[in-house]
Amino acid sequence: MKLELQHIDNVYFLGIGGIGMSALARYFNHLGKSVAGYDLTKTSLTEKLVTERIEVSYDENVSSFPSRFKKGNTLIVYTPAVPLNHKGFQWLKENDYTIYKRAQVLGMVCNSAKSIAVAGTHGKTTVSSMVSVILKESSLGCGAFLGGILKNYDSNLIVPENEKQWLVTEADEYDRSFLNLSPNMALVTAIDPDHLDIYGTLEELKKSFSDFVHQIKDGGKLIVKKDIGIHNFNSGEIEVFTYSLNEEASYYAKNIKAFGDGYNFDLATPSGVITNVILNFPGIVNVENAVAASALAMEAGASVDDLRNGLSKYQGVTRRFDIRFKNEKTLFIDDYAHHPKELEAVISSVKKLYIGKKITGVFQPHLFTRTRDFADEFAESLDLLDMPIVIPIYPAREEPIKGVTSEMIIRKMKNKNVIFLKMNEIVPWILENESDILMTLGAGSIDNIANEITEELERKYV
Repeated sequence: MKLELQHIDNVYFLGIGGIGMSALARYFNHLGKSVAGYDLTKTSLTEKLVTERIEVSYDENVSSFPSRFKKGNTLIVYTPAVPLNHKGFQWLKENDYTIYKRAQVLGMVCNSAKSIAVAGTHGKTTVSSMVSVILKESSLGCGAFLGGILKNYDSNLIVPENEKQWLVTEADEYDRSFLNLSPNMALVTAIDPDHLDIYGTLEELKKSFSDFVHQIKDGGKLIVKKDIGIHNFNSGEIEVFTYSLNEEASYYAKNIKAFGDGYNFDLATPSGVITNVILNFPGIVNVENAVAASALAMEAGASVDDLRNGLSKYQGVTRRFDIRFKNEKTLFIDDYAHHPKELEAVISSVKKLYIGKKITGVFQPHLFTRTRDFADEFAESLDLLDMPIVIPIYPAREEPIKGVTSEMIIRKMKNKNVIFLKMNEIVPWILENESDILMTLGAGSIDNIANEITEELERKYV
């Protein structure tokens, strides 16, 4: 039986503090639904939801579930990050509540709209946020479900003003979630080995991406990174475009010039070259992301002026090349990078931007399976740092795997400066050791340390 969202009065989220879950919670709250949820820990995001009149509980017992949420008109949304033996989840199942995964509900919302989906093993959040700013600042307008807090609007949700506007979303490959989406336009940034606990092999991951793009609606458009390593994208019913940083493609950058914390470049497009595009945001990797976002925006109908205006106004996303502190002595950057390719990209961008500066990086591995599968690649990427610091693995949804620890990466590194620190040792070490450039890297709880580091640096230098 198909779920009719208009007949739902209440929505309850198991794992409401997740970035994707909280965006959906905010969306249903905007629609006037009664919204509540559970999360394991209190964060700045869950506290913000409370200020928006969304109820949040940190107690998994049934007593915390709103008694007014009756099963006939209540939708339960859960994330795979919540264990199946969760007390609340078990009770809701036993009492026949309507329960859907986050990805299924996102698909219901987006598939009924004119949608743009951004997929790829890395770069999704930056590209989707950039194209959202371009479209939002134009006469076209847009809505968006984002995987980070977009600084331009201090939210991971942009509410569309009407059903004719584009709806931008990230298409997450984890657990094959993106197969719930059937967009009008899609973009694929990268297909690197990841989530092998789900897919097993790179070939199976590639097959899933192929399945995703074949779900683009007939007459739609697909934009892919040039030489992405998979070629059966075109079903014959969609237009296909390519993009790259500076290699010839449908869309690519020319004459890239760095200035301060940004770039000036010319954008080559199928209809000609757009000169003097300004991106007021650092990192050469973000020029490539800007090219991708520009391709999406132009194929969605944005004008040259819309493109220039939107990119120049882009302020970034929290935890994506996020400059948290800067003075004449120290620059502190926090980044979500948790895959070897992401680490390589962000560290290389910093090295190119700040030539000759000593770079210290604190990395928190995310997941035991990812650490096990990519220990060699993590070691190679972290060797790019002048002073690498590795801390304990963040397990997220996983149980420990015997023999898989952060030391597994350290043993494979060639950089003799590498050290291992426990979480409570990081801030004291940083305060005792000067760094030209300091970076925190990872997708786990390291963002809490980033907040503490920022406060301590401000206290020390300001």
